[in-house]
Amino acid sequence: MNLPDPLVRVSGAVEVAADVLVIPNNHVGLVPNIGVVCGTEAVLVVDTGLGADNAAEVLAFASEVARGRRLLLTTTHFHPEHAFGASAFPSYLVNRAQADELRHKGSGYLEMFRGFGGAVADRLSGTEVPVPDEVFDGVRTLDLGGRVVVLRPTGRGHTVGDQVVEVPDAGVLFTGDLAETGQFAIFPWFPPHDTDVSGVGWIGVMDRLIAAGPRVVVPGHGTTGGPEVLEGVRDYLRELRDETWRRRDSAMEVEDIVAEVRAVLVERHPEWVGQEWIELGVGCLCSEVDVRDSFSVD
Repeated sequence: MNLPDPLVRVSGAVEVAADVLVIPNNHVGLVPNIGVVCGTEAVLVVDTGLGADNAAEVLAFASEVARGRRLLLTTTHFHPEHAFGASAFPSYLVNRAQADELRHKGSGYLEMFRGFGGAVADRLSGTEVPVPDEVFDGVRTLDLGGRVVVLRPTGRGHTVGDQVVEVPDAGVLFTGDLAETGQFAIFPWFPPHDTDVSGVGWIGVMDRLIAAGPRVVVPGHGTTGGPEVLEGVRDYLRELRDETWRRRDSAMEVEDIVAEVRAVLVERHPEWVGQEWIELGVGCLCSEVDVRDSFSVD
């Protein structure tokens, strides 16, 4: 597999609201959008990039922005391009479900990503699964000094430990891979090793995020926008669910369901990348029933 170098380019950082910066992924695979949120006393970094070298660049950039203010890190979920540079940071905090996924699944994902070879494996040279400095239950509110940031676990969607980062005074929401733009939703459906992604739960999460009414939405990958980013993902997930469920109770084999659903969705979204995720999304939704109420989060 010949993937491009997942290099984080801090020189491209842009301010999306007052003292809220985004280092954009520039549509490079395995590069996340990274946030830097500033208060008068502390600066919070959201996600790290893949591996120690990327994390060091992000840390240096954030340190320059912070100018002596305390530096904190959180991650939107445990996947390597978002979290596997956390060891470079002085203080790393995450919700309990995400910490559990790092502990139980992190080594498996590290080996899977190293298996991509090339620049991806090089970026992970010497990388270890990070261990959080602080693990919290429920919603964690951080006072950065004149600015409150909310770390809000969402419940099961893209992963079990998904966490959005809200900057209420700026109306900014960091979603991690609950949302992307310009591509089919990423379903980490890898039976029997990891089957925790839930299409049904994910739709419910998106409904709640939309209802909260953020003004600026920073997706895990793709272009920062407004509420339409969330609405587009929610609508696509509903399409995927409906097209899959329309066929799954027939006598069709799963591979035939995948072929038909892919054809329908690619015709509707011909400009999107990541068609390989359609098959995994169909596999996930074929295993699920409509149990959306069980995924609600207070």
